[in-house]
Amino acid sequence: MACGPYAGVRRIVVLRPCALGDLMFALPALGALRETYSDASITLLGLPWQADFLAGRPGAIDEVRVVPTIPGVGAPPDAAEDGAAVAALLAGLNEGEHGGVDLAIQLYGGGRYSNPFLQRIGARHTIGMRAPDAPPLERTLRYVYLQNERLRLLEVVGLAGARTAALEPRLAVLPRDRAEAAAWLGADDGAPWVVVQPGATDPRRRWRPERFAAVADALAAAGARIAVNGGPDERAVGAAVIAAMRYPAVDLAAAGLSRSGLVGAIARAALVLSNDTGPLHLAQAVGTASVGIYWFSNLLISGPLFTGRHRHAVALDPRCPVCGQDNVGARCAHDVSFVDAVSVDAVRDQALALLAEVLTSRSSASSSTA
Repeated sequence: MACGPYAGVRRIVVLRPCALGDLMFALPALGALRETYSDASITLLGLPWQADFLAGRPGAIDEVRVVPTIPGVGAPPDAAEDGAAVAALLAGLNEGEHGGVDLAIQLYGGGRYSNPFLQRIGARHTIGMRAPDAPPLERTLRYVYLQNERLRLLEVVGLAGARTAALEPRLAVLPRDRAEAAAWLGADDGAPWVVVQPGATDPRRRWRPERFAAVADALAAAGARIAVNGGPDERAVGAAVIAAMRYPAVDLAAAGLSRSGLVGAIARAALVLSNDTGPLHLAQAVGTASVGIYWFSNLLISGPLFTGRHRHAVALDPRCPVCGQDNVGARCAHDVSFVDAVSVDAVRDQALALLAEVLTSRSSASSSTA
């Protein structure tokens, strides 16, 4: 459905309380909104970490307002709503020099819980995704599970006439990002770093630590310095990778690197080697080359749109290795790796080739500016 921009839009609210990778997926759509509605203010309704992460960071978002506890919207469906905080949020959205919200956009799933909340904002126009169990908005896009998330979100904002030629996500890197990274990686002396991310929220998306170690050792032998990253719950898996390596590595997981510091480390890196998780998608947003390890359905949803500097190794079997159940559209009870079929050779060969390409490109750029 081809839709033109709404007239008289001065205030836009976007609902996307999400994790790091999911925010990266939304960057092209947010950029399209900024290009199309250049005079409008854009508010992101998100989580506390998003408010901290985006504070002072140039981009499409003018402000972040934290979503309080709302069942199914950034909180479990059985959570008790914080009625007073929700009322305060809704009142605050409808104050200010422009009055109420002109356009409210739901970028948070099929809409069973998020569409009713979006309607409570009282915006002049509402758009978003809609699964069969969700109430309609003014304009909706049918929610389809196996669809690239970046393109899906671009389709949603297209319902409001938002268009862009910039399909790749772009995230600004701040001095504070680089400074925190330098505290652990040292001063930038031009040496190539590789950031390894062996964790993932879903255990089915985790490649084995010893396999990451084997590829990291090959990259180190090729001249790279290795930094192993992980969130607070991933320190053990990061330590397991480092313990299995023959070469030394910096343990960013144990360092407790913040998301801002992670941006700096990845922006400085020549390559990111990762499971399908936030740091992989962050690499794509700051322009760092990457090799991702995917289960096939996740590649359809979160794979990069361009592969000039991004490679992937993929496991194709949809069945659980334990019980044999097809896990596309349903989930069995087993928390085992679904990407074990990906070989070390497949990942190592791509990582070494891509690292060589990056270093050649850097050398050529340095020579041309000398």
